[in-house]
Amino acid sequence: MQIVTKRVYEDYDSDGGKRILVDRLWPRGISKEKLKIDLWLKEIAPSNELRKWFNHESEKWDKFKELYFKELNGNEVLVEQLLDLAKNERLIFLYSAKDEIHNQAVALKEYLFNR
Repeated sequence: MQIVTKRVYEDYDSDGGKRILVDRLWPRGISKEKLKIDLWLKEIAPSNELRKWFNHESEKWDKFKELYFKELNGNEVLVEQLLDLAKNERLIFLYSAKDEIHNQAVALKEYLFNR
């Protein structure tokens, strides 16, 4: 299983793989044409309540992951969809957060690898 994370504001390159936006909200200031996604799985993103609580504050990272993983446990259909896709091709999880270490794409990747 090969999953990489990439910020949506980075230049597009044809690095191969299925490009999946894992944000609940569409990224500001970027067009659908420029982003070139294959799939937008906004339902796999953290709930609005969890997203707002976390607010990308790194000191909340461990608690955020714990709560997000609980949400993912309740979203078995989409989790299985991602696991099935990852069996056959490289996945690129796209996110808009500035923090490249503490964001839902990184947490989602960790969750899938631990399944």
